Amino acid sequence: MVQSSVNSLNFAALKTKKIILKRGKETSVLRGHPWIFSGAVQQADDINPGDWAEVSDFKGQYLASGHVGNGSILVRVLSRIQETPNDTFWKNRLQSCFDIRKKLFGDFSKTNAYRLIHGEGDGLPGLIIDIYADCAVIQSHSHGMYHAQKEIAAALDDVYQGSLNTIYAKSRASMHDPNADDSFLKGETPEIIALENGISFKVNWVAGQKTGFFLDQRENRQLLAQYSAGKSVLNTFCYTGGFSVYALKAGATEVCSVDISEKAVALAAANALLNGFEKTHTTVAADVPQYLKDNKQAYDIVVLDPPAFAKNLSKKHQAVMGYKRLNQLGIQTVKPGGLLFTFSCSQVIDDTLFANTVTAAGIEAGRNARILHRLGQGPDHPVNLFHPEGHYLKGLVLYIED
Repeated sequence: MVQSSVNSLNFAALKTKKIILKRGKETSVLRGHPWIFSGAVQQADDINPGDWAEVSDFKGQYLASGHVGNGSILVRVLSRIQETPNDTFWKNRLQSCFDIRKKLFGDFSKTNAYRLIHGEGDGLPGLIIDIYADCAVIQSHSHGMYHAQKEIAAALDDVYQGSLNTIYAKSRASMHDPNADDSFLKGETPEIIALENGISFKVNWVAGQKTGFFLDQRENRQLLAQYSAGKSVLNTFCYTGGFSVYALKAGATEVCSVDISEKAVALAAANALLNGFEKTHTTVAADVPQYLKDNKQAYDIVVLDPPAFAKNLSKKHQAVMGYKRLNQLGIQTVKPGGLLFTFSCSQVIDDTLFANTVTAAGIEAGRNARILHRLGQGPDHPVNLFHPEGHYLKGLVLYIED
């Protein structure tokens, strides 16, 4: 099990702490929002990150329970009733999420790579769990979830009836805590070949980014496939080559995958080869904006799927300018009558701002374009109705006319 100073507490045995809100600050909680900010607190026990707390209004009326944080989000709400997260709590929550995924993916024979838990969207803020065939990757974003990894792993084993061969906790990067460890909680498999819509992908959760694969683009990759037959495709920020392999599978005549990471393009090449495509696939390790500036070849379809340009509000303007420059270059690289698939996963850039930024890029590029599709994250990355901030992935498909 994980051995670390941040995981030194028996979470189930922690004493429930009490927090009282200022008058009027209960409104957002009553409306279902899962975050309680530090500025809303009138009075609190001696609390520490990872504590389980009951939150009441200024009259002492119980509102909700959840994990105490260490930033501006003081409490992440996990329950609207007075309870503590015991074994039954975790089992019931994970079972509910599993039942939803079974409705989405049936018997998992064509898709066995999916997100089981998506934080606030699944009522478990601070927790991500991705499934790759018979392996689960737990990613904690709060001390409360990190402390509970042992209980969560046990609940996973129960829900999957012992069929999971590996459970890996990968939270060092997401916790931003030097004392947090990445560790195998069950088994020791670091890599597997998983299926997405019948396409094989090599996934390595130990060495790869995030949990090893970007599952949120599944439906958007499928949409790209619908347009790819007989087309040339440029996939930038390709990472493991998801869009590339879908295009190749659909009959693209030529696919070029570009990423600044040598490891990423090597994995993209391996995934293309894994699915029987090699001659029509090329890889380039390069800085994408510079590559787009220097490259003189135009493509029928160009994919722009960059990492988040802004992780907080202070970087918002800089991010907008970055997206504008990138999309201008992307638009200029599309053949007349071709398509641009462009995305932003920056949470602080909303749909309207992203669309306006791409519009400004189109003006700078001097080309006519139509929006054919507005895209987002897949259904296994649900958005809590009362937490619109959970909608983070924005995408547009543009038809470039001339």
